[in-house]
Parts: sequence; structure tokens; C-alpha cells
Amino acid sequence: MVSTDRLLAFAAMSFLLIVIPGPSVLFVIGRALAQGRRAALTTVVGNTLGAYVLVVAVALGVGAIVERSVLVFTALKLVGAAYLVYLGVKAVRQRGSLQAAFNGEGPSHGSLRTFWEGFAVGVANPKTIVFFAAVLPQFVDQGKGNVAAQMLLLGLVFNVIAVACDSVWGLAASTARGWFARSPRRLAMIGGVGGFTMIGLGVTIAATGRKD
Repeated sequence: MVSTDRLLAFAAMSFLLIVIPGPSVLFVIGRALAQGRRAALTTVVGNTLGAYVLVVAVALGVGAIVERSVLVFTALKLVGAAYLVYLGVKAVRQRGSLQAAFNGEGPSHGSLRTFWEGFAVGVANPKTIVFFAAVLPQFVDQGKGNVAAQMLLLGLVFNVIAVACDSVWGLAASTARGWFARSPRRLAMIGGVGGFTMIGLGVTIAATGRKD
């Protein structure tokens, strides 16, 4: 299975990506502000299950191809890294959009609908898709075999971290709305820092990886 060093390294990189406000986080924040904590946490659960569907798809599909082809692996890595840099630049340029999420209002929905909407956002999150396709294979130990099982384990680690971090975002948004709303600059700072972190993550991905 995956070594402890690889597992910890993957957990650290996952945490860096997860804490950056992206489509999933903004959706959770919007639900927390419009409908409260319960809706936010229900959204987090749906979001996480949607993300794990991506893990399964990568483990059973992309993983098998990447295992056999260094060229495919390198192409996925570079495309993924470039897209993360693009998302980072976009986040920096549009950092003021966080204000709209914190001001968002919407009609209340049932728990099941809230769950499925969260699931849809999780399974369609481009940041997560790129991360699983381009980054996840880098932490697999080819020599130990069971590539799909290793990916599923790493994906589970990612999702555990995601549940914790996204829940914190949702709870914080529902309790600190007034403090953030009084200063748009605070929201812009969050978006800017997140964008630059994503750019750095993209550059790191492009510069590291398999050498075989």
C-alpha cells in the first residue's frame, strides 16, 4: 500500500488545494449564508461524495492508463498544472466575487435536494477533476502494485480533509457573516491569497513527479 511518507505528502498537498476557496467552497458558503448550518453541512456531505465519484473514475480509468504510459502521465500533469495556474490567475483577478457569495440569498430547499445539488457541484468541480487526474497518480507507488487501491485510499484521505475543511468554511460563514460583510477587502484578501496559492501549487505540480 501507500507508504507513510507519500500519504503525508499527499495529505499536505490536498490540504493546500482544499483550503483555497473554489466552486465547492463558494457553494457551501452561499448555502450557509442563505439557509444556515444544516444546509451547509448537508451540502458538504453531497459535495464530498461527488468528489469521491471522481476518485473512483480516475482510479479505474485514468489510473490504468497512467500506470503504463509515462507520456500520458506527463501530459496529464502539465495540462493539470497549467489549468491550476489559470484558475489561480482567474481567482486573483476576480477576488471580489467572494462578496457576492457572502451576500447571496436564496429560497430554502429540502435536505435531499440540498444534498444532490452539493453532489452535482462536487462531481463537476474542475479544480478537483484536475487534481485527481494530474496529481493523484504521482503519489502512487508503482512498485507495490494495486494502483487502483492506492488511488482509492489517497482519494479517501483527500475527502476526509475536504469534509473537515469545508465544514469549517460553512460554519464560519454562518457565524461570521456580519464581520466579513462589513469589509469587502477581507473577502478580496481571501480570494487573492487563494489564487496565488493555486498558482504556486500548479508550478509545483509541473516541476515534480515521476521520472521513470
